[in-house]
Amino acid sequence: MTATRTHEDMPWMRELAGQLRVDSIRCSTAAGSGHPTSSLSAADLMAVLLTRHLRYDWSQPEHPGNDHLIFSKGHASPLLYAMFKAAGVLSDHELVNGFRRFGSRLQGHPTPVLPWVDVATGSLGQGLPYGVGIALAGAKLDHLPYHVWVLCGDSEMAEGSIWEALDKAGFYGLGNLTAIVDVNRLGQRGPTEWEWQMEVYRRRVEAFGCRALVIDGHDLDQIDQAFVTARDADVPTVVLAHTVKGKGVPEIEDRNGWHGRPLPADLAERSVAALGGPRALRVTPPPVPAHPTAVQEATPISWPRYEQGSRVATRMAYGDALAALGARPEVVALDAEVSNSTGAARFAQAHPEKFFEMFIAEQQLIAAAVGLAARGYVAFASTFAAFLSRAYDFLRMAGISRANIKLCGSHAGAEIGPDGPSQMALEDLAALQAVHGSTVLYPADAVATTHLVAAMADSPGLCYLRTTRGAYPVLYNTDEPFPIGGSKTLRTSDADTVALLGAGVTVHECLAAAETLAADGITARVIDLYSVKPPDADTIGRAVRDTGGRLVVVEDHYPQGGLGAAVLASLADTGLPLHLAHLAVADLPGSGTPAELLDAAGISAPHIVTAARRLLTT
Repeated sequence: MTATRTHEDMPWMRELAGQLRVDSIRCSTAAGSGHPTSSLSAADLMAVLLTRHLRYDWSQPEHPGNDHLIFSKGHASPLLYAMFKAAGVLSDHELVNGFRRFGSRLQGHPTPVLPWVDVATGSLGQGLPYGVGIALAGAKLDHLPYHVWVLCGDSEMAEGSIWEALDKAGFYGLGNLTAIVDVNRLGQRGPTEWEWQMEVYRRRVEAFGCRALVIDGHDLDQIDQAFVTARDADVPTVVLAHTVKGKGVPEIEDRNGWHGRPLPADLAERSVAALGGPRALRVTPPPVPAHPTAVQEATPISWPRYEQGSRVATRMAYGDALAALGARPEVVALDAEVSNSTGAARFAQAHPEKFFEMFIAEQQLIAAAVGLAARGYVAFASTFAAFLSRAYDFLRMAGISRANIKLCGSHAGAEIGPDGPSQMALEDLAALQAVHGSTVLYPADAVATTHLVAAMADSPGLCYLRTTRGAYPVLYNTDEPFPIGGSKTLRTSDADTVALLGAGVTVHECLAAAETLAADGITARVIDLYSVKPPDADTIGRAVRDTGGRLVVVEDHYPQGGLGAAVLASLADTGLPLHLAHLAVADLPGSGTPAELLDAAGISAPHIVTAARRLLTT
């Protein structure tokens, strides 16, 4: 329970709310940009939270018992940074002179460059889904009494990801999660969808299995009681706070046209004076309760082993490797209701307590993984590669958060066969390579898959593994190493006149093409570029030098941004002469057998042979 309220708390919290408003105005006016009105509406809510309910040791941001605060409405960063000043971890000078300035850690929207920020926000609709992941960690894994508080804006309640989050929060009974919705009626260009129709919000929230509390967001008593109720709830709580945008500055209260605009200097000066002027109140937060965390011992990992020549789908090898990796206590897994196809069902069977089903909700799948990673878990999330595109903005933001998440996209490329183009990921290599700090891997066999799953677990940041639907021969000895950034040369000689470069399924097509060329007296080098990002630039460059620049790059992906782009980028600064044939899926595929579709796309062995011969005649 939260400590009993005393009568003396109310005037102090009112003063703190005034300070938060003053500082939100000061820093945004000094910067000449920002969102002060969105900060002013939520100042009373945050004053009460910071004073009485946010259990946080500000000197130890990594304390396992700390509550978590996420600003889903990340544009209200002036308010968040003003809270950090009130907590004593940010100076007034940094707040006023650093906000939105080049080189400052007080960026326009919060990022984890600040140790008190778990995840980057600013793309609306994402903070609450991240909160679900953190709350899952607390309730199901950490078994710690910390609470997750998420400040949302009413505009972002139109985002489907918010309702995915409430659905999964209700499904998992996350009583340790509270969303605080700042219903201030005005969005960027005018009124929000439901303005102040609080009953509409209430009915929607309750339909998703969560408790809704409708309050006056400027009444400190109501706010306090709502937070007490939320802390003690056994279901997720959504505090629907009726507020006024620009509250505290009568000249702009509830007036359209002020979103994302700092107050002009003269209005800022008058408003700051009317609010009582600058001050330096310092919050003494509620104590973080002592709660020892159990230390789990890792058990030895028994990795799967495969016989060379046996046929194994890499998606199934992913499941085998992930199940083995689950012996490490920090490894968890999530899936989007396709675990029987992605292979993740094998982890679910071996470690059910560490497996989280997100159903067909790919945005929440990625967000939950990011939230779990914020708590120190190594989260593997899997679905069909094509469906990761539904969550691309979450992947982009994960790069900004530098989140340590691991992704597996199965059923990639035209190779999947009769399901047709809606199920074929033909853009995923381009999309995932474009994410800041990402690693992109595409194994050709079960052995490579096993080693790369292990490497992903120990590699920081976002890692993506692309797997194949069909079963293909195991190419490598079980103990063959597969470092990230490496490649494998499967055929080579001093007489190589052309190099065939593939990844995943096209490695097998390159090997078949090399056999055909060899029968005609043409020696072809075959390189498995399993590490798409970062690529093995040394091996690629050596192949260019040894073959007179003749490369055939083959990929089961659209031509733009995939394996060919990675190869060309690795050679961009070398100045080496290059004669490149790039075979990719240039046209929209239909249904058919895998062999028919690879051939129709021009990426099968006969087409590789033709391309190699053409290079040798130029």
